[in-house]
Amino acid sequence: MFFDLFKSRPLLDEESVQWLFEIYRWALTNFDKKIFFDQTILVVPSNQYFPGEAHTQHEMAQLIFDKVREYAAVKHWPCRLTTDQSCATQTPRVVISGALRDVNGIEPEFVLEEDRLPVLYDPRQVGNPEAIIAAFAHTLAHHLGSMGQTPPGIEENWPQITEVLAVFMGFGLMFSNSAFVYRNVTCGSCQPTTVNRSAYLSQYDITYALAIFCVLKEIKVAEALKNLKKSLRPFFKKAYKDVRKRGEDLQKLRDL
Repeated sequence: MFFDLFKSRPLLDEESVQWLFEIYRWALTNFDKKIFFDQTILVVPSNQYFPGEAHTQHEMAQLIFDKVREYAAVKHWPCRLTTDQSCATQTPRVVISGALRDVNGIEPEFVLEEDRLPVLYDPRQVGNPEAIIAAFAHTLAHHLGSMGQTPPGIEENWPQITEVLAVFMGFGLMFSNSAFVYRNVTCGSCQPTTVNRSAYLSQYDITYALAIFCVLKEIKVAEALKNLKKSLRPFFKKAYKDVRKRGEDLQKLRDL
């Protein structure tokens, strides 16, 4: 018992780690392994990755969303941004021409408004770039995931599965940095100017998923660390090291 004090504890329980690898297997099988390995990048929440100017909240939201679609390889999807909460209850009839994901895809010019995929956003979130990028990526991951084969554990874990899918699509930094959940409980007169996103996986689960992404993509630790919030950097370095030790699990993903 005494000597157990000196044993290193796992970063996550093994069941959680294997679940994350299983979601990566599902994503690679369903959503174009070649795009992942050859063209997916680690998206950074900076002006370099999200350039441009806007004069209104909606213009800024559109600018950010268009870049999110581009990095996710779904820029050919016909979408429309909206702040109308009623769209959350709608079942859109969206027709996607060509491949499900296509880095060179072009959005069709003539698509009826009602046939476009409605993407709901909160205008206040525009002031929190990492949160709104993650929210947009999660929405796209939800729709992308629903077009593939049924993933493992869908009944109770769909929001968590689609968060991992968004990390797989390149948005892991934003998800890790904004994964700590804050609930805003305010009166109308003191409503904050920015709001945080609602997270489903813990910041440690999502950061481990980011580590899997970086190891598979051969992204150096330092490249991710400089854009990761300081409190998660020690965990990410350990997670990256732990993932690299899992040669069998990694090879199964590369061999798909």
